Amino acid sequence: MTEGRRNLNREIPTCGSVIGGKRNKCVIFPVKSSMVAESMDRSNKNWIVQTKPAYESDLIVRVGDFSFYLHKLPMVARSKYLNRMIIQNSSHEVQKNNSVSTIELDNLPGGAMAFELVMKFCYGWKVDLTAKNVAPLYCAAHFLEMTDDLKQGNLTSKAEAFMSFVISSSWNDTFKVLKSCESISRCANRLHIPKCCSEAIALKACMNPEAFCNNDYNVDNVKLEVVADNWWFADVSVLRIDHFIEVIESGKRRGMRSEVIGSCIAHWTMRWFSSAMNGLENSTLQHLNKLRSVTVESLIRILPFEENSVTSSFLLHILKLGSVMKIDSELLTILENRLATMLEKCDASDLLVKNYGEDDSVYDVAIVTRVVKSYAAHISDNSQSNLLVVGRLVDDYLMLVARDQNLRADCFQVLVEALPQNARVCFDNLYRAIDMYLKAHPELTEVERTCLGSSLKYHKLSQAAREHIMRNDRLPLKYTTSFILLEQVMTRARAEFGMSNGQTKSRVVMGESRGGSSWMMSSQKEISMMKREVETMKGQLNDIQMCKTKLEGQVKKGFNYKKNFASVRKIVCLGFNSAKMNIGFASLST
Repeated sequence: MTEGRRNLNREIPTCGSVIGGKRNKCVIFPVKSSMVAESMDRSNKNWIVQTKPAYESDLIVRVGDFSFYLHKLPMVARSKYLNRMIIQNSSHEVQKNNSVSTIELDNLPGGAMAFELVMKFCYGWKVDLTAKNVAPLYCAAHFLEMTDDLKQGNLTSKAEAFMSFVISSSWNDTFKVLKSCESISRCANRLHIPKCCSEAIALKACMNPEAFCNNDYNVDNVKLEVVADNWWFADVSVLRIDHFIEVIESGKRRGMRSEVIGSCIAHWTMRWFSSAMNGLENSTLQHLNKLRSVTVESLIRILPFEENSVTSSFLLHILKLGSVMKIDSELLTILENRLATMLEKCDASDLLVKNYGEDDSVYDVAIVTRVVKSYAAHISDNSQSNLLVVGRLVDDYLMLVARDQNLRADCFQVLVEALPQNARVCFDNLYRAIDMYLKAHPELTEVERTCLGSSLKYHKLSQAAREHIMRNDRLPLKYTTSFILLEQVMTRARAEFGMSNGQTKSRVVMGESRGGSSWMMSSQKEISMMKREVETMKGQLNDIQMCKTKLEGQVKKGFNYKKNFASVRKIVCLGFNSAKMNIGFASLST
């Protein structure tokens, strides 16, 4: 191959773009042409070649909408394919007494642009090769069978040599070659061009950039000293999904660190995610682009499995996208299970996945609920400490989303109940989240507010939280009333238990001073006394239930307890502060 010029520039890989900078170029000439063209003129979509001496055109090649009026001799001297097609059409031309052969090349890789370069090469004109046109020209030459066994130094070998040089020497030009393969995917894949480009990119991404950078190169007059692991992310983010996967698979084969691979996938996905979501806003779920679903499934399959290779926030976004696009359910399950194993190390902010649509809640709570349920289904018996961590995480997340006015009560309630009861030692944070939700949603029905309040357990709330509940008019009246009753009962029980405990201690001391037999008798008396106190407590609880029933009956009769909430609480408190429990209930029954 005779090279008119070749620019071997050394490029810095951190320029952040595959566009711009110096380019590798190559000018090639055939060693000898059977017929040299004097001129090549284009009129609209017709190319007409003039030779000296002048010969009439005896070959018409149609490529798409373009027609090339050529001569058989220079074309068949370089192309086995054209030679074979002319021979096959010769009998048909003789019958019509026509010396002009017509060949259709609608499936030629690179189309008319590539064939124009082929034409110039066959007529002995110079051909300018660049990173943008070398791959289509190489595929076209391979299609036309322009090999060295037909003519030494034919177009296939020359294009292949320059393409190999470009891919191995230039970072930016490698991306240009790879981008040019998008329109000729079938032929390019068959000739392994994307694979060669991907391996070259992965090789340079894995090695120290200083090994192939000019150390004297300056960016804005600042000398490059430190290059981060993600210096190549912006460049690969412009690649199509199939070529991007090729790069990632090549990086894995070369031992690239899993966290770098995971970060690169996240960078590519988030760039594509924004454009995909913009498209979703203008389409319906029934008419989603199949290509988007395939893209999401492909991304999930190439994710590294190593721990900490991808973040939980990124996985949630992929899960969200996959759910919207209704991808393979098995892949969604894999994502849910993987996220479930990461919950213990997450922060509440990591679980915030935005929704899209005017009527949707700001954040997708349903996605988080699915992950939490998956975690709850796989927790082991010895993971109580980890379960408590996840319980705190869910409560913190509920507080973050509680103020969302579009968040439905049933979605909020399902997440509250997604974990077992033993996931929370203290329900204070859960109560804060519920109270924030009730404050942001004053339009909730009595049934919805009752369902939310029923998630709170009296014995797992702090004293401050219980006092706040008893004053909280956002909760249903019967719920706050039951808390007031329980608080009065527990206060009396604690007081009586403290007095009995003091008497028991004094009697035990007296029993020890009098001897073993008297101590035994005292213990039996104390046990009997405690049994009687338990029976008394049961009776008091029955009285409470009767009081509750009477209150509910009065509510049904139309008594407005919400309007008279303060007076009802005062009656209840006065009743329990009486000397006997039954006196208090008697006052409530009037």
